[in-house]
Amino acid sequence: MGYNTAMSMIFDLHTHSTASDGTTTPKELVQHAADQGITTLALTDHDTTDGLAEAAATAQSLGVGFVGGVEVSVNWNSHVVHIVGLGIDPDCRVLQDGLAVLRQFRNWRAEEMGRRLEKVGIAGAFEGAKRFSNGILIGRCHFARFLVKYGHAENEKKVFQHFLTRGKPGYVPGKWAELEDAVAWIRAAGGQAVIAHPARYPFTRTKLRRLLTAFTDAGGEGLEVVSGSHNRDENFNMARHAKEFALLASTGSDYHGPENPWRKLGRFQVLPDGCTPIWHNWASSSTLCAVSA
Repeated sequence: MGYNTAMSMIFDLHTHSTASDGTTTPKELVQHAADQGITTLALTDHDTTDGLAEAAATAQSLGVGFVGGVEVSVNWNSHVVHIVGLGIDPDCRVLQDGLAVLRQFRNWRAEEMGRRLEKVGIAGAFEGAKRFSNGILIGRCHFARFLVKYGHAENEKKVFQHFLTRGKPGYVPGKWAELEDAVAWIRAAGGQAVIAHPARYPFTRTKLRRLLTAFTDAGGEGLEVVSGSHNRDENFNMARHAKEFALLASTGSDYHGPENPWRKLGRFQVLPDGCTPIWHNWASSSTLCAVSA
């Protein structure tokens, strides 16, 4: 199994911009995608669709296929799971009402993380993280960038290890969407629900199968078989699960910006043989289109 190249059709269906926790604007992201030879890009920011109009307009001007998307945070069986929605209508009220609740919690969580970090001697963490964000959606990555910038940790990985994971001083448990609700929001918006980077979750084979069963029962359609956070063996393992559960196979870098060189835009292995790509019938549907500005 080789890598995508500029000579092939490249679908990168999991990316982030400054609308959530990425470091490139939607316009810059699409421009970079065009430079990398990506033929179809999805912008899937966390719990927001604010960057879609700008990204779609840029994609149209550059001749890049564009899919409107979102990545929804979910609580399932005491774990946080991410569900990507592809081909969504951002004007769908059901979807936007659900995302608004998640963003409201994100705002409270960021303030609480700041309070907890202040108790261990790190003052101004909330305000500092906010400066690294768009000022609207503040996530753990923004806290990590602040803590690295001001010498509290060597790198962002160390920040998460020492400050932002379960049992550490800045950790705040998430109160996210239920799996069934997240899938329903995406379907109401005309989209396809996809489990993001499934090999990244600390699940046994049995637990993963339980998630896939619950997901398909809820109307989920896809599995991110090839991900920027998967290795080769994990790609093949997820391909087997996709075939067993009759799920469409997606590909995505989970690109957040050039600061993470191990996740390059469009640079990941091709789908294993036998998978049905999630884009297999997009040419005959409205999924592959520009989001209205």
